[in-house]
Amino acid sequence: MTEPTEPTESSEPTNSAGILTSASASASVLGAAPARPLRSLGFIHLVPLDRADPGRGLRDGVELFRYAEELGLDSGWVRTRHLQYGLPSPAVFFGAVAQHTERIGLGTAVIPVGHENPFRLAEDLATADALSGGRILAGLSVHPPGYGGSVDDLVHDSGWRDEDYTYGRIERLREFLDGQALREVPAYSGIGGDLDSERVEPYSPGLSDRLWYGGGSIRSAEWTGRAGLNWLVSNISTTSNGDTDFARVQRAQIDAYRAAHAAGDGARASVARVMVPTDGATPAQLSKYRAYAEARTPRTKHVHGGKTIIARDVLGSRDEIVDFIQQDLAFRAADDYVFELPFEFELADWKHILHELATNIGPALGWRPGYSAQ
Repeated sequence: MTEPTEPTESSEPTNSAGILTSASASASVLGAAPARPLRSLGFIHLVPLDRADPGRGLRDGVELFRYAEELGLDSGWVRTRHLQYGLPSPAVFFGAVAQHTERIGLGTAVIPVGHENPFRLAEDLATADALSGGRILAGLSVHPPGYGGSVDDLVHDSGWRDEDYTYGRIERLREFLDGQALREVPAYSGIGGDLDSERVEPYSPGLSDRLWYGGGSIRSAEWTGRAGLNWLVSNISTTSNGDTDFARVQRAQIDAYRAAHAAGDGARASVARVMVPTDGATPAQLSKYRAYAEARTPRTKHVHGGKTIIARDVLGSRDEIVDFIQQDLAFRAADDYVFELPFEFELADWKHILHELATNIGPALGWRPGYSAQ
């Protein structure tokens, strides 16, 4: 990501530490429509890995999902990372998580489908969905390989230049998940067992309806609506007209998504942001949380690369976080609220955040535990 040639300063309100504590000026138009009822509450986790002991990070991730279910949270989402110290294979991870949980939704935020063969990804997602009892919430995105020619040749093989990296790649995935027949089953030859199927196996009913597109532009919002998928937005977005009010930009995308969706106002949108509650934190945690948020604030004060904008982290008490969410235009239009967990924290810190989310912040927003992923 490059620095902007013409940075635009932010004037969003902050607390004494300079951390965002209330919604931006776009809240002045709150009277236009009431906030939507909160449908579910969840979190996003990177599942960071230690180079010398990656298994520990994976086990910590499984434990965090187990704890989140114990708290009654509705969903846990994982990021996908390649050539980084993060989780590269969400379906495999969810196969493990499914053995330690029974109810919590298992989401991906997101799988970059450009790295995947849609046929094989359909098999992996369906396997995880069958193991978990229909709990996979597959968040997806699509874009061409971006490592550079020689590395892309190693990662994707030399044929990647002829691949389709448009939205059609996701449409193919959905067709595979939907049980579309790919062939006529040949007559059994008597060798290897009579096991042939005409479709992707295992077939997991309903999985093709639990697809989200993770986007950040009006174009992707409109395509997602026309395609009939769910819509997921996070703390990075794009502005097409120079508007740097993050909530207003994101709200416009949500509105464009629903305008293009056959279900109209009934189409499902999920909003994710970094929220760091200070209630119940130890002095050491509070110091860590403040240092984290302060170090990340400068990147939010200008536009990157001409169009990319980044939301400020919200660090504060329950009342400050609840007030922010209730005023934020994007959250007011969302069905699902998702807390993005900071990458650099540790298991005890993540558990503290989830505990505050489930026992303090969520109830103040009218949420109650136990929503079913289905």
